[in-house]
Amino acid sequence: MQKKTFWITILMGILVLLVFIVTANIISVGERLRSIHRYLEYGFYSLAFLIVYFLIINPLRVIFFAPTFTIDVLASDKQNAKSYRHAAKNLMRKDVITDEDKALLREHLNDDEALPTALKSVFHGTVKKNVDRIIIKHSKTVLTTTAISQNGNLDMLAVIMANIRMTKEIVEACGFRPSYINLGKLSVNVAVTALIAEGLEDVNFTEILPSRFGEALTDLPMVRTATNSIFQGISNGLLTCRVGIVTRKYLFADNQMMSQRELRLASYKESFRLMPLVISGGLIGFPKSVINFALKPFKKNPFAKEPTTAKGEV
Repeated sequence: MQKKTFWITILMGILVLLVFIVTANIISVGERLRSIHRYLEYGFYSLAFLIVYFLIINPLRVIFFAPTFTIDVLASDKQNAKSYRHAAKNLMRKDVITDEDKALLREHLNDDEALPTALKSVFHGTVKKNVDRIIIKHSKTVLTTTAISQNGNLDMLAVIMANIRMTKEIVEACGFRPSYINLGKLSVNVAVTALIAEGLEDVNFTEILPSRFGEALTDLPMVRTATNSIFQGISNGLLTCRVGIVTRKYLFADNQMMSQRELRLASYKESFRLMPLVISGGLIGFPKSVINFALKPFKKNPFAKEPTTAKGEV
């Protein structure tokens, strides 16, 4: 009970912090618009309210009011069977699974022994594919948005909104939400991801690369800027992908007693598996000339020696 109270408190604290961050950024922009015209400021506040409602408040409402699906390892099989039937009925009411999946669940709905196996088959089949598509879609959005944006505050807000919408769509695809304890842990993951997105603006990725690559980029400021932007976007896309996978694992394996270390390693492993799809899809939003220009130093061998001329040659 104390653990649940702790994580609910963390969840509430992060939500309050989110409200302060969003409000502060909105007021900051509104004050600048006030110097242009008072009605422009009012119009911006109205637009900002609609954006915040549809991208933050409404997704949070969907998440918090969704049913939860938890199996108590200490409860009787009969009590857990009710939870399985409730989850199966909830999935059958939605259009997120195929007719074959619905028929499978309907066939075993009153079979307490076969229903868990049928649910597992549906979750790790159709539902997992749908969830992975949602994760890839929002990770690509974060990659493209933060790579183009060049502003730490905008990157942070973009990551927060994308992660909230992604979690909402995953909850809708699964038919239930994580427990409040896992929502609290998930909120910490989203907050850390958003803070990293803001901090990446000040990171010079050319300093992390091997010296020859770094020197090549340093000599070409435009290439360095473009390359930094792309690497920032890829980093944020990877972190968003990881949050989505953690959300899925909280939903699929809520009662498998997976340690935090195992969950962390598994989420990174799967996020790297999905990243080629995220990167290839996210970079489509950039003009090919920009991509080729930014990656130009990597297409040449920086360790190749310049051709030398023979003595006496001009």
